Amino acid sequence: MRTDDFWQLIDEAHAAAGGEAEAVAAGVLARLAARTPEEIVGYAHHQKRVLAASYRVDLWGAAYMINGGASDDGFEYFRGWLMTQGRSVFARAVGEPDSLAELPQVRAAALSGEEFECESMLGAPWDAYLKATATDMPTDPDPVPVPDLNEFWDFDDEEEARRRLPKLAALFVEPPAE
Repeated sequence: MRTDDFWQLIDEAHAAAGGEAEAVAAGVLARLAARTPEEIVGYAHHQKRVLAASYRVDLWGAAYMINGGASDDGFEYFRGWLMTQGRSVFARAVGEPDSLAELPQVRAAALSGEEFECESMLGAPWDAYLKATATDMPTDPDPVPVPDLNEFWDFDDEEEARRRLPKLAALFVEPPAE
């Protein structure tokens, strides 16, 4: 599966679901299940590459700030949610995590405390393969390596958060005392 096909499938599901993450994941699953097993495997492989590319400490910091914390699994599920937002939002957030502060739902979450996760998006290709073939997806013989996160910073350090992610910090960190 090519990059454009991968994101077109997600963007179609996003448009049909009105952007609600679980509905997007269900739409992706349904669309994938209608494809050939080879296409489903191609989607899964591409998803691994997309997740590896987004495995960045600055994006993890954004997820931590937005969701009020982010464990290893929490960061995975956050990136699942981020995938449901479509190609342009995902690409922009990976390149500039502070851009997430511009999303209306993120701005609203600063007041509501809503968290953004979508584990089902991550499992969609495996569920689709099982639905389409009644068998488990074969193990990928060529796993995509996950980059080393060697520049972690203390996500609870408010000053560091303000320095690294100023737009998100303005929403989720107490304003500095004067």
